[in-house]
Amino acid sequence: MHKYICTKCDNLLCETSICPVCNGRTELNSTEVFYCKKCNTPLFDNTCSICGSNCEKVGTDLRPVFAEERLLLEVLIDKPFCFADKSVWCVGANNYIIDGIKKRFNFVELRKKDPLKVIELLKKCAEQNQQYVNNDFDNIYIKNFISCNRLRLNEMTDEAIEYIKKISSKYEITNIFVSFSGGKDSTVTSHLVMSALGTESIIHIYGDTTLEYPMTTEYISEFKKVYKKTPLLVAKNNDQEFNDLCKVIGPPSRVMRWCCTIFKTGAITRKIEQVFRNKTKLLSFQGIRRMESLSRSKYERDTDSPKITKQVVSSPIIDWSDFDVWLYILSNHIPFNSAYRQGFSRVGCWCCPNNSSWSEFLSSIYMNEEYVKFRNTLYTFAKSIGKEDWKDYIDDGKWKARQGGNGLEHSKNAVVTFKPCAFDENSINFNLSREISDDLYTLFKPLGIVNYDIGNKRLGEVYILSRKTLEPIIKLTGKVGKKELKVTVLTVIKPFKNIKEITDLVRNQITKYQTCIGCTYCQSVCKFNALRVLNLQKGQVSNESIQYTIDQERCVGCLECVKHFDGGCYMKKVLRTKKGEYVDE
Repeated sequence: MHKYICTKCDNLLCETSICPVCNGRTELNSTEVFYCKKCNTPLFDNTCSICGSNCEKVGTDLRPVFAEERLLLEVLIDKPFCFADKSVWCVGANNYIIDGIKKRFNFVELRKKDPLKVIELLKKCAEQNQQYVNNDFDNIYIKNFISCNRLRLNEMTDEAIEYIKKISSKYEITNIFVSFSGGKDSTVTSHLVMSALGTESIIHIYGDTTLEYPMTTEYISEFKKVYKKTPLLVAKNNDQEFNDLCKVIGPPSRVMRWCCTIFKTGAITRKIEQVFRNKTKLLSFQGIRRMESLSRSKYERDTDSPKITKQVVSSPIIDWSDFDVWLYILSNHIPFNSAYRQGFSRVGCWCCPNNSSWSEFLSSIYMNEEYVKFRNTLYTFAKSIGKEDWKDYIDDGKWKARQGGNGLEHSKNAVVTFKPCAFDENSINFNLSREISDDLYTLFKPLGIVNYDIGNKRLGEVYILSRKTLEPIIKLTGKVGKKELKVTVLTVIKPFKNIKEITDLVRNQITKYQTCIGCTYCQSVCKFNALRVLNLQKGQVSNESIQYTIDQERCVGCLECVKHFDGGCYMKKVLRTKKGEYVDE
């Protein structure tokens, strides 16, 4: 049961996230799930629609526990199959409901079990457990769950389908796609969209981060077999390797998830550009839900994408809970990612720093080889940045909270060294960490027209001209192969407001020149398809291997690629150190 309030209407209680009076957005006040002990199943309402019993609250959300996870819990407490014929559900973290009775497992103690021994015990019990695995969709508890919550299922399904039909009516079918992750939420969204639009021929774009659970890869293959008419396109970054990047810029953390940018956003952007080419009005259906996190609770149901231009993001199940998602999956007998059977609550990247300690423990059991490899990568990183307590730093999860690039060699490139020119008032002398090449001047195209002809070639002068008046705005003086660059602001012309703004933009582009490793985030924010970032040496993590091109004809000088990121480059945030952004010599 979800309860909402409208703060604009004197905290009016509402049934949905839309106020029936002012039609504005309401706030979620509470969410509850109940349990009918007579039918031995969870309920959305406090009264059972089958037996009429008044039911007690058991939590705020709930998901089913399948035979694989149930066996794991039994093995961990040394009682295989003790819950085999019971109704088992998880109401969050280590809290479970077993035949209507609450039970809390001590995950802290259970995680101390030797993964290899647990793996061996699971193998011994696998054959006997298979009968329960085969019966998961048809056991009496799942059937009761569906029957007792039929009203909720119909209400939320009808509402979602009507919403999809309404928003899709504004777009051509060829301009619509489903952003597909292989997780339960995008699986439900996919099914709803194809049902609402009456066709399976809806483009799906799957972002393969290269860090997917092996079970996700298996599910993608199964999805293709089930939905043969659905074009499922894979967006994948083949230019970079995760473990190599960890060595150069450190592993991702909770505040610096560069993995999403490099392996997800950038790859999906390139795939969208490839598939939809010059189309500028796209509708992307995504499985975003407000109840997933505090940050997502503030999302609107449909909005312009904050990460990828040209698309409107639509979220049909934005107000659904885990309870709702599983009710829909089980009711419609939809195939789903088997990682959920094993107890994983989310199936994004398996090594995500946002994963819980329990998820890490599950990874050590169900994908032990990958787990050990990543663990060794983390240990190597901790040693390389001088952590004396390197093992505890990793084992205690402190690496997840790290910020910046302290101890990393590449972080030196994020520091822009300069000093004002003693002879020219509006000039600054920069000492670059990377030798000057033609790639540097390419980065100045968003500021104006790059002109190599009117300057003194012997001195290495290059001018940046105003797009409108062709008047020189900036003079760059530096020789190819050297690291000294003199930047002179000649005049201030719109869109620039003052000299400081121009010099700040220059610093941003110099930062990008020194730190870029081809994350392609700036390519994602370009609305005019003017920018391309390529890694000419696949697998190489270096600013020297990156080809950064800007089409002068397409570029309109909006400066979004320059201003979008603090310091001009996403890597600036990742590599920032306590020394500061710029060093004035």
